[in-house]
Amino acid sequence: MKRSSTFNLFNIINSIFMILIVMFTLYPFVYLVAQSFSSEAAIYAGKVTLFPVEFTTKTYEVILSKPDFFHYYWNTIVYSVTGTLIAVTATAVMSYPLSKDKLRLNRFFIPFVLFTMYFGGGLIPNYILVAKTLELRDTIWAIVIPGAISAFNVILMKTFFASLPYELEEAGRVDGLDVFGIFTRIILPLSKPILVTIMLFVMVGMWNNWFGPSLYLQSKEKWPVALYLKQIIDNAVSPTEIGASSDQTSQIAASIKSTAMVLTSLPIICVYPFVQKYFVQGMMIGAVKG
Repeated sequence: MKRSSTFNLFNIINSIFMILIVMFTLYPFVYLVAQSFSSEAAIYAGKVTLFPVEFTTKTYEVILSKPDFFHYYWNTIVYSVTGTLIAVTATAVMSYPLSKDKLRLNRFFIPFVLFTMYFGGGLIPNYILVAKTLELRDTIWAIVIPGAISAFNVILMKTFFASLPYELEEAGRVDGLDVFGIFTRIILPLSKPILVTIMLFVMVGMWNNWFGPSLYLQSKEKWPVALYLKQIIDNAVSPTEIGASSDQTSQIAASIKSTAMVLTSLPIICVYPFVQKYFVQGMMIGAVKG
């Protein structure tokens, strides 16, 4: 009886603690949403907390009324989907051989991969390589190729592949499958958790990437939405530069940053609940087996 009471008390305390953590985690985003729908005067007066004050949609109307916004959003979708497919495919192809102890020079390749986590060459050499040597400047490949393979993602996926029973591959060989067949028909279908985990890492990085496009994309029509919204934030002190009329300017300067951040993060927030199960499972397996 005493043990049951202690267990119930622990559950209550744990639940309260987790609720507090969730509240602290959600508050910044809720605050941003409230700010984006509040007037400039209310924001500067410090009246905004959890709910909008002097509700207004002026900033959303200004941003969403510009046709360029949806064009930049489409660019981001193309970059994110293309970059994620390339990154997940390349990471899986590289990680699978590294997970095999029988691979020749395995002891050399793994430290070499780990070395790239601490030394990436630097910004200037990377720029020269992408823009000058490979001549990828002002193309989609300058955005999706340089970060296609991450050492962290490779090690994470390698750990997952190594945790799969070797007997599965032996059964595939008995059925007449070659290495490619085993990889595509046995290993990958069993690797949904880690594939979704890597996909989420890469997609979030691609979606929020503005620094790379600012270096390599000369044509403004090729900008992603993150770079476009950064320009809006930079020009927030002068709202007329983003198309606001004179009667709208008083509503925009203070809330434009919050609106831009909400519009940028909203798609990722909508996607995450659908992949949460695989994401948590993939991270747990990588942590336990590693």
